[in-house]
Amino acid sequence: MNLYIAVLFTVTMLFFLSRYSLEDEPSNLDEMPLMMSEEGFENDESDYHTLPRARANQRQRGLGWLLMGGWKILCGSCCDCLARMCRRTKELKARTVWLGHPEKCEEKYPKNAIKNQKYNFFTFVPGVLYQQFKFFLNLYFLVVACSQFVPSLKIGYLYTYWAPLGFVMAVTMVREAVDEVRRYQRDKEMNSQLYSKLTVRGKVQVKSSDIQVGDLIIVEKVGIKSIPTVKPFVFLGSCFIRTDQLDGETDWKLKVAVICTQRLPALGDLFSINAYVYAQKPQLDIHSFEGNFTREDGDPQIHESLSIDHTLWASTIVASGTVIGVVIYTGKETRSVLNTSSPKNKVGLLDLELNRLTKALFLAQVVLSIVMVALQGFVGPWFRNLFRFIVLFSYIIPISLRVNLDMGKSAYGWMIMKDENIPGTVVRTSTIPEELGRLVYLLTDKTGTLTQNEMIFKRLHLGTVSYGTDTMDEIQSHIGQSYAQTQKSNSSNSSSPSRKPQPAQAPKAAAPKVRRSVSSRIHEAVKAIALCHNVTPVYESRANGETESTAAEADQDFSDDNRTYQASSPDEVALVRWTESVGLTLVNRDLTSLQLKTPAGQVLTYYILQIFPFTSESKRMGIIIREETTGDITFYMKGADVAMASIVQYNDWLEEECGNMAREGLRTLVVAKKSLSEEQYTDFENRYNQAKLSIHDRALKVSAVVESLEREMELLCLTGVEDQLQADVRPTLELLRNAGIKIWMLTGDKLETATCIAKSSHLVSRSQDIHVFRSVSNRGEAHLELNAFRRKHDCALVISGDSLEVCLRYYEHEFVELACQCPAVVCCRCSPTQKAQIVHLLKQHTANRTCAIGDGGNDVSMIQAADCGIGIEGKEGKQASLAADFSITQFKHIGRLLMVHGRNSYKRSAALGQFVMHRGMIISTMQVTYLNMFMLLVLNMEGLE
Repeated sequence: MNLYIAVLFTVTMLFFLSRYSLEDEPSNLDEMPLMMSEEGFENDESDYHTLPRARANQRQRGLGWLLMGGWKILCGSCCDCLARMCRRTKELKARTVWLGHPEKCEEKYPKNAIKNQKYNFFTFVPGVLYQQFKFFLNLYFLVVACSQFVPSLKIGYLYTYWAPLGFVMAVTMVREAVDEVRRYQRDKEMNSQLYSKLTVRGKVQVKSSDIQVGDLIIVEKVGIKSIPTVKPFVFLGSCFIRTDQLDGETDWKLKVAVICTQRLPALGDLFSINAYVYAQKPQLDIHSFEGNFTREDGDPQIHESLSIDHTLWASTIVASGTVIGVVIYTGKETRSVLNTSSPKNKVGLLDLELNRLTKALFLAQVVLSIVMVALQGFVGPWFRNLFRFIVLFSYIIPISLRVNLDMGKSAYGWMIMKDENIPGTVVRTSTIPEELGRLVYLLTDKTGTLTQNEMIFKRLHLGTVSYGTDTMDEIQSHIGQSYAQTQKSNSSNSSSPSRKPQPAQAPKAAAPKVRRSVSSRIHEAVKAIALCHNVTPVYESRANGETESTAAEADQDFSDDNRTYQASSPDEVALVRWTESVGLTLVNRDLTSLQLKTPAGQVLTYYILQIFPFTSESKRMGIIIREETTGDITFYMKGADVAMASIVQYNDWLEEECGNMAREGLRTLVVAKKSLSEEQYTDFENRYNQAKLSIHDRALKVSAVVESLEREMELLCLTGVEDQLQADVRPTLELLRNAGIKIWMLTGDKLETATCIAKSSHLVSRSQDIHVFRSVSNRGEAHLELNAFRRKHDCALVISGDSLEVCLRYYEHEFVELACQCPAVVCCRCSPTQKAQIVHLLKQHTANRTCAIGDGGNDVSMIQAADCGIGIEGKEGKQASLAADFSITQFKHIGRLLMVHGRNSYKRSAALGQFVMHRGMIISTMQVTYLNMFMLLVLNMEGLE
């Protein structure tokens, strides 16, 4: 009878554990406890904790919370506190940096070295052992193996327990050691890169790790740490840099030099002056910099303010020429490192589930041992017998489980890298391949990940006629005819006084005829697009690698293919390239003028009187130019339709056509112009200069003066530019959505661009509504906007980083709860730290697995914070690829990586785990059967006696 009871109990436990499931039950979302009035906002903001949700959370933190996992949080918090107390954290302060004199620095700054290693020589063994034995599975094997040193508990030989455990630990340490050596080699390679340092004796080569704060570094098309530009040998003390390895954007950004140093005749004079830079303390914000440049040996002293436009950041590349810069931040104090979290050991959900399942198996093992002791009647040293039974039934938790799973994961990684359908894929973390098949949230970057950041001009709409890619030859024909007629009229009037042609164009009676002519309208539209921008043509030199003078470029290279365009926005480069394709080419530009070449080869000069750059607040940019031949002054402006609709004259087609282009996934720009008389411009210039000299409310006064011109402007055209998507982005996103994966797009780009890409990539389907979260700055506005968003159903969410920060400050749980119900979420203007914060929020509030994919250095924090990080290796660099768990070459490969390899790895690991556990239970069942038969035999023999 005892035999049947024990066997029945073992089979029952086997069936129960085989059906053991750790899936989370879907929680029913209750109504958000947001107040429907603004009465509570008049109180102090600390009364947020009086909300019902917060009170409920506080009530939940009782004994149940402590037993169900709260003790881990408490222990972790205590360990963090002790670590902070033991580790001395240096307070970051503002600094004074003397040019070329590092020895004058008052404080000791961190070494300019990259370190991505997890351990050092002394912490490797303790660190690896801690990471292994913090899991119950390995700790159980260690306790069982140590128990065999006690003679009364010894069962079998010691090597049968210690050999498997030692083999597992040895394999784990070797694998970790190999990874650490690879990280060390990569860091050593980066830290050993040579840079040119300017000294009193001339140029010397120094390693990257030997660069100090205050050194003068010569940058030539290489990345470097954060340095204000001191003397770039580029046109008029300005240069362009690329930030593709930092944020994935391939456009060029303009940087300017300190004006004071531009007057120095030679490089050696930088050491003869007594100058320093006062810089703010290291900040997380990568879009701002505050500092002052002071030269003390002058009479009077020279002071010049420094901004973000005077700096080069880490992982940026100089477009052309040479830049001399003084090092301000090094090592851990650079913006890129401050925004990057330290690497952590990632543990797969399968390993966590097996760890919990091991605890359940151990409980079953203890119960089974108690049953066996009970069958003996608790006679003799039953406690010792109980422990011996636990050791005897240790096959229920086989040590081969960990070995088999690790070997299986290595095989899965090998199969991923050998897959010919996803060439170039690299598995950098071999412990979590099955995580690829268990993802719920995919957080992706935009620029360089979903898009190629290459703009193509697609549409030109004039109100009554629209031109696409297949009809651009008509525009080219109109432009050629228009400038040919203009050149003929100028040649026929060449014998007349120069000022006589001007009144011929001035009469107002001729204006309606110009507007009725399609050729003239096309001419005006293309001319406006070719003039209203901040693009600069650059000609690469053919000798000595140095940029030639502007005059030489203008004389020699106008017709060469050696011309490239540099601008702060790829949209503008696409527009200028399009005007070049239709016959109107930008050949030269400086701070005061620009030159266009007509289809006939004539060079037209326009003088730049004023320029108003694009800002996220105004959503438009403008330029005032004077034509050299006629002297006419024209104000050109282009911008988003929401900003230009109230500026241009009344029309009945702009809003409709903007909507049509937006549905096609095109980025739209409205172009307009306004002719100014000499008196009008003189009056504007006086008021504008006076506003720029204001001490109080300077920005508002300048904006008001500019807005005085932005009235009743003539609408010229509407342009549509397409940001080319990566190959097969749309079917890949559709595949992921059909698999139940929710996709969030996190980008640092502006809201309009992010929304447009979400539509064009079909991240948001055409039938879905889009809720643009209004900009909020306080708790009251966030409360009202969340209530408005809660009333929406089945709509995508678009929110900016500033509004997101406010919502998370006061309504973190409510916002995440609402956002998780959306089919898609787009977060724009996100900093690298905010991207990582969003990943942590999803992991904390949903308990689902997250995956982050990116290609730039600003995506590293997000990739490291996610349960599974995927980096795209391409023309934007390898920073994201090296920091990721998996590296791919194209976004479309993520479909096969998740749907095929991730799913198969999870299924195989689950089947392998069940097989090993069931095998152990079968062995234990046989042991129980043998023990019961032996006890029955002993009892029967005693009865016979």
